[in-house]
Amino acid sequence: MSSRSRARRVAQLLRAGRPPTTWRDLLAPLVLFAIILGIWYFVSLVVLDPDRRFLLPSPDSVVRVAFLDLDNLEQLLRGLWLSTKVALIGLGVSIVLGMAIAIAMSQARWVEKSVYPYAVVLQTIPTLAMVPLIGFWFDYGFFSRVVVCVLIALFPVISSTLFGLQSVDQGMLDLFRMHRISRWRRLVSLQLPAAMPATFAGFQVSAGLSVVGAVVGDFFFKQGDPGIGVLIDLYRARLLSQQLFGAVILASLLGVVVFVFFGWLSRLVTGRWYGAETP
Repeated sequence: MSSRSRARRVAQLLRAGRPPTTWRDLLAPLVLFAIILGIWYFVSLVVLDPDRRFLLPSPDSVVRVAFLDLDNLEQLLRGLWLSTKVALIGLGVSIVLGMAIAIAMSQARWVEKSVYPYAVVLQTIPTLAMVPLIGFWFDYGFFSRVVVCVLIALFPVISSTLFGLQSVDQGMLDLFRMHRISRWRRLVSLQLPAAMPATFAGFQVSAGLSVVGAVVGDFFFKQGDPGIGVLIDLYRARLLSQQLFGAVILASLLGVVVFVFFGWLSRLVTGRWYGAETP
């Protein structure tokens, strides 16, 4: 392959955002999963005494009790559905509110100077310290759980979107200004499309954090139907380790699914600008 062909190939891979998937890329996580599973079995069946095996039940017992028992599975799925609704609503509010704040800050320097320090302060306040106050102010139901999700998931959207909007090529901005294109048109036609990769990266981070917020909210706001966090606390108190591990696995899978979805959505949306082949 000539140097020019190699350079063209590298440029195509960079535009695509990542190299093509190979069998090694698929095999590596499977091998690591098998190793973790083997260690889990070894600790559960060999290291732990039978009377202490509840601390780490074997994977097959977790699957049998938590997922193959229809009563336990139905309870877990109901809790997962409630937590999913909380996480998705909180994530949606975070995206809309975070993008609006970031756009306002990108368009007016005084807005950024005024608002950004408080956004940082909101991010640095321990969420567990805010949860009791949220309960006092908004009761302990569904709405309070959504508020917790928003508080946890908001800052990544603000920071990533603002970074993307402020990272637009200066030459393109000067070109738009030279032709006296309006601020709104400049935002829609140049800044927002250029900010999409950074913005969707923030969406992915906030997607995982929204699931964390839903679970954390459940631990404190236990009124109404139990979410997955309430079930985790209930199983912990009753030493139902198989169900506890099943609830943790489902909560983790929810976070992974939301994270992967936004990664796919990012490639789908931004690919029209950043992944297209040049002739």
